[in-house]
Amino acid sequence: MTLYYSLVFALLMLEMGIFMVLILPLPLTWRRQMFTFISTNPLIAKLQYGLKITFIFILILFIDSVNRVYRVQRELSDATSAGNGVRGGGAAILGHERTEVQARKFYSQRNMYLCGFTLFLSLILNRTYVLILDILRLEEEVKLGRSTGNKSVQDYESLKEELRKKDIELQAMKEQSKGLGRAYDELSDQIKAESTPKKSK
Repeated sequence: MTLYYSLVFALLMLEMGIFMVLILPLPLTWRRQMFTFISTNPLIAKLQYGLKITFIFILILFIDSVNRVYRVQRELSDATSAGNGVRGGGAAILGHERTEVQARKFYSQRNMYLCGFTLFLSLILNRTYVLILDILRLEEEVKLGRSTGNKSVQDYESLKEELRKKDIELQAMKEQSKGLGRAYDELSDQIKAESTPKKSK
């Protein structure tokens, strides 16, 4: 394996390790601290920028390896069709050439799968990272909503109790006003009754 494919393989192993860390069932506080560190650290931001450039080169290697697989496959099919017309000593040469083409095909396919899986895992890692950040944000909002919700339930209960007290006071005032109205009517009737005989005298 050439040096750059060895580096791609090392990057694939690193991505697999990072993915395993991301999906570990860590406590919420640890996970929040880890993601806060990853999102705010300037060194990691530079590293992510460098990795984006690296993935562009891996994409170029992937396209090149797909092209080589296609070319080797075509050579193999050409050699097979040419070998069908050759007999005797030519068949031994064809067998040796066929083995060499098969080996080249294997290496090209290996390189294509290596680059393809590295690119695919980078997309999965990016999406997983974004989803976990969303989950942490939503958990924070739910926690705030619960604390606010408990407070609002308490406020609602206290307001309900105050309303009940005011309702009782209002009923008492209504009864009192009815009593005052009756007393006023009685008093006004009594005053009329007292003033009427005086006029007759």
